[in-house]
Amino acid sequence: MAVPKRRIMKPPPKNITFTNIRTRPLNPHAFEFIINEPKKCESIAPFLVILISTTHKEFDARQAIRETWGDESTFSDIRILTIFLLGRNTDNVLNQMVEQESQIFHDIVVENFFDSYHNLTLKTLMGMRWVATFCPKAQYVMKTDSDIFVNMDNLIYKLLKPRTKPRRRYFTGYVINGGPIRDMRSKWYMPRDLYPENKYPPFCSGTGYVFSADVAELIYKTSLHTRLLHLEDVYVGMCLRKLGIHPYQNSGFNHWKMAYSLCRYRRVITVHQIPPEEMHRIWNDMSSKKHLRC
Repeated sequence: MAVPKRRIMKPPPKNITFTNIRTRPLNPHAFEFIINEPKKCESIAPFLVILISTTHKEFDARQAIRETWGDESTFSDIRILTIFLLGRNTDNVLNQMVEQESQIFHDIVVENFFDSYHNLTLKTLMGMRWVATFCPKAQYVMKTDSDIFVNMDNLIYKLLKPRTKPRRRYFTGYVINGGPIRDMRSKWYMPRDLYPENKYPPFCSGTGYVFSADVAELIYKTSLHTRLLHLEDVYVGMCLRKLGIHPYQNSGFNHWKMAYSLCRYRRVITVHQIPPEEMHRIWNDMSSKKHLRC
């Protein structure tokens, strides 16, 4: 009888390892800056970088922010940096208008992903990447939207307190403990195959949250190995959970519309759904009445 030959298993090629397979990025963020301000932090490290998610047609909103709470010269003793975040528009005329705006104000950063609601997560990750790469010595970062009014006095002096030791691994905002919406008609619909769990990790409303600048790099690097979700605030919460960073609840961050009154707005940090003309009215009223008591 012929003895059957034993099959000899060949060893795998040396350059393929389980480590290589495990660390290959799920979400490589393979986009390039097409408008950038790489030298913004060269001369001085800012106390606070404000990242504002915006779209091409929102010039009036950007201008209102520049002239009110986002004015970098408001505080003589504290360096504030305001950066507007955009993607690439399908309308090249709008791209050219933003390019011209950038040449005037030098406060716009754009990567070459398509600017859409479903790409809001990419926009925030671009901001995190920008801080980590071009402004790593900043102390704090705020991410917010272009229809938000920010009470800068409360943000700077009551929350961040420039005279105190800078915090690390710090993240705060309006914390939401919720779960995925499975109704396909909802703006916040989340398919089960994208997110099978019944609860989200605690996350801060994307209308406005604040974190120590070291967290920008941590979130960006974590995102490279975290499956992308289109709900930006939920996705940031997922990255925080992986990092073991628990966001602090702060009731000063409002993610809803609130009728203006001087005393009410003096108590908050953010208010949602404020159009440009109202932004000016609120700012002017609060600025001119600082001597009044509530």
